[in-house]
Amino acid sequence: MAEAQLCGLQDEVTCSVCLDTLTDPVSIPCGHNFCLKCLTDCWDQSQECRCPQCRHTFTTRPELNRNTLLNEVVKKLKKMGLTPSPPQSQNYAGPGDVECDACTGKKFRAVKSCLTCMASYCQTHLQPHYEIVAWKGHKLTDPDGNLKEKLCAAHQKSLEIFCKTDETCICMMCVVTGHKNHEMGTSYKRQCSFHTTQRCSW
Repeated sequence: MAEAQLCGLQDEVTCSVCLDTLTDPVSIPCGHNFCLKCLTDCWDQSQECRCPQCRHTFTTRPELNRNTLLNEVVKKLKKMGLTPSPPQSQNYAGPGDVECDACTGKKFRAVKSCLTCMASYCQTHLQPHYEIVAWKGHKLTDPDGNLKEKLCAAHQKSLEIFCKTDETCICMMCVVTGHKNHEMGTSYKRQCSFHTTQRCSW
């Protein structure tokens, strides 16, 4: 019975950064909770303070408030030996696998890459792409370890179009700036498999 009740609490007591049971949980203004160390490390390594779960960006670094109630719940669950283990469906990335860019510490294997975010995600960190309305239009593809090669050096946008005139892959910004009135190809994947390292030279 206890295990069955715990299933509904697993998301609440699991940190979406390390995917383990919360340690010293803190809350941020958007309402999400993380391990103090996980969130601090995440923000220290980035130039902006963004919620790792809903991706809300804060203009100033929020004060991290310890969630004392949640901390007590986690302590009691640990004492009872009922803390949930990380999802078994997740697998750590091995040689040849694409790692999840959102995981910290030991990284899980990515199940999808996002050509809009230019990042790869494990099953857990991919979930916002299915739940957040603004992210549902993002272009997901099979895990790709060479996303940076598909990024336009001039605009830092994904290379989505093949310019037949210049025989190179370009981003949407290139179309209206440096490649206006050029002949564009429709089969990006086929053409750009030969041109992933080319960049706009204008």
